[in-house]
Amino acid sequence: MNEPYDLLKSILLEKSVRTGTFTLASGKVSDLYVDCRMTALDPVGATLVGSLGWKLVREEILPHFPEIAAIGGMTMGADPISLAVGMTSALEGSGKKLQVFTVRKEPKDHGRGRRIEGNFQAGDTVLVVDDVITTGGSTLKAIDAIEAEGGKVAAALVLMDREEGGRQAIEARGIPVYALFTRSSLLGK
Repeated sequence: MNEPYDLLKSILLEKSVRTGTFTLASGKVSDLYVDCRMTALDPVGATLVGSLGWKLVREEILPHFPEIAAIGGMTMGADPISLAVGMTSALEGSGKKLQVFTVRKEPKDHGRGRRIEGNFQAGDTVLVVDDVITTGGSTLKAIDAIEAEGGKVAAALVLMDREEGGRQAIEARGIPVYALFTRSSLLGK
């Protein structure tokens, strides 16, 4: 039994998962709606996301991509996940501290007009984050923005893969996807 994983699963099921008929951001109609922000913005949920996310990064991703310097993705879904994992990387004192950034949907129309905010610079190798992937569309938009700003995306970390083709679309770009949960692991179907 994996207590932190099981606890995060129960929080996801309680706070973030709804059944019914929903139109998703992709335009697809689904019997399942998952709003991971409800879990990732909960103090216990965020702590578990940080701990389990960092464990996955440390054990499964960094051995293949030790050059990863930062973590981030499309605002708003990726923001609390990226920050939780980045904070945990710093708190563990393992020597590897991931910087955190966020990708705007559109560049700011004032100030420096940036599309990527936070601790990101051209040349960085990064881990792109998303809360839920269905078709992979928002993750791919984040990847495009990161690459346009001179970053290199090594891998993708997602809280939940709905198992509806998003993983395949992202991996078709040569970017491996690592998910804390899948629809199957969360719902058993």
